[in-house]
Amino acid sequence: MIYVGIDVAKDKHDCCITNDNGEVVVKPFSFPNSIDGFNSLLQIIHTVSGQSENIKVGLEATGHYSFNLMAFLIKNGLKPYVINPLHTCLYRKSLSLRQTKTDKVDAYTIALMLMSDVNLKSYSDSSYHNEELKSLTRYRFDKVKARSKLKVSISRLVSILFPELEQLVPTLHISSVYSLLCEFPGAHLVASAHLTRLSNLLYTSSKGHYGKDMAVLIRNAARNSIGSYMPAKSLELRHTIHLIRELDSEISEIEASINSVMDALNPPILSIPGISYRMGAMIIAEIGDISRFASPDKLLAYAGLSPSVYQSGQFNSCHAHMEKRGSRYLRYALFNAAKFVCIWDPAFREYLAKKRAEGKHYNVAVSHAVKKLVRLIYSMEKSHTVYKAA
Repeated sequence: MIYVGIDVAKDKHDCCITNDNGEVVVKPFSFPNSIDGFNSLLQIIHTVSGQSENIKVGLEATGHYSFNLMAFLIKNGLKPYVINPLHTCLYRKSLSLRQTKTDKVDAYTIALMLMSDVNLKSYSDSSYHNEELKSLTRYRFDKVKARSKLKVSISRLVSILFPELEQLVPTLHISSVYSLLCEFPGAHLVASAHLTRLSNLLYTSSKGHYGKDMAVLIRNAARNSIGSYMPAKSLELRHTIHLIRELDSEISEIEASINSVMDALNPPILSIPGISYRMGAMIIAEIGDISRFASPDKLLAYAGLSPSVYQSGQFNSCHAHMEKRGSRYLRYALFNAAKFVCIWDPAFREYLAKKRAEGKHYNVAVSHAVKKLVRLIYSMEKSHTVYKAA
């Protein structure tokens, strides 16, 4: 066996190749992040060993910088191993007391980690194609987060320009209110609006839900409003609504793509009551190849949901907190999915009630339900079976 350690960067990568005895076969060298650099790397690897089954290639999980290199290696019959950078850092420190940290040292460290075989799983072709779903779900997550911030800005601006409006409608974030504020961004403008124009605007945007009565109510409130007349804030309000509408359109397009991918995959997780396409897609995308995890506990640790342990001498911590390391997207999706599963599934609902009866805080009780859900998902994905209610 030969072990190829690659330290990934933006413009160039560093590589080191060792043999079974940990001896450096090819001294650390750099190659550019280009097709010529990739081909030269492949040529050097094959000069050392021509058999792909005798080659192990390891890379740090550096996000998008390693994506193209992994695709190239998989295309050429090599299975790369993705290593957590924190694991690499701790392993490098264990090798020497000197505080030496360079790209070439990191490449050599990765090669030694491959040789030690510390519970590493290869990055399979299915894992590579799963990146499409992961990209879509993370992209949607960022878009929804940006939209939430803009909605907070809407509430802030309305409290300045027309604070009484919030008491007249169920929520500010509906189509009829957005249409009203786009046309009349402020109490001063609503108060001077023609009643017929105001009525038609509300009737059309609310699809007949609001009419003349609501228009009269809103205009009377505007005439007695304490809202300030600030053209700059009105302009900001109008532009913020336009941005939210654009994000709504983009999110709908992303969700349509997610649904098409999920329909093609048809994962068993969708049979669990309470798990929708969006949460199910995020969970499946973040887990990737379930064979990477030897047990549900490994999956829990990957999501950062396993309890931290601290013991030294006679001291043993009895208030362990979650590690919260690993995929924050998976942790978010599992928590949100568990809340809905506890509503729709009787077994999970009873389990949550049991933990609450033991005196546990709601979030702590949900965390126990998350662990139960992870064990269920792990079993279903391993056996490829759908959920059957108890």
